[in-house]
Amino acid sequence: MQYLISVIDDESTANAADGSGDVDAFNERLRTDGCLVFVGGLDSPATAAVVDNRAGEAIFTDGPYLESKEYLGGVWIVEAPDLDVALKLAAQASQACDRKLEVRPFADE
Repeated sequence: MQYLISVIDDESTANAADGSGDVDAFNERLRTDGCLVFVGGLDSPATAAVVDNRAGEAIFTDGPYLESKEYLGGVWIVEAPDLDVALKLAAQASQACDRKLEVRPFADE
């Protein structure tokens, strides 16, 4: 099963050193173990654009779509046999990047 591990950033963590060497080593271990599907960091919310469909017309807006102090800073998509394993991977990721993370399974289709 695939799980999304989301990095939760805020004003205090956005520009803090993220221990990128630790993150790189963690990512490499995930690759070696065969459970990394995708990993990627995101630019700040100031670079975001929103696309909204209103009455059949796409409306484009610059900037973040939410007024929030917390925002999505990056993601891992991992393959794990169950939630317990995904949570263990997230705990390791949290230590590597020194961030709060959210773990969610992908919905069955």
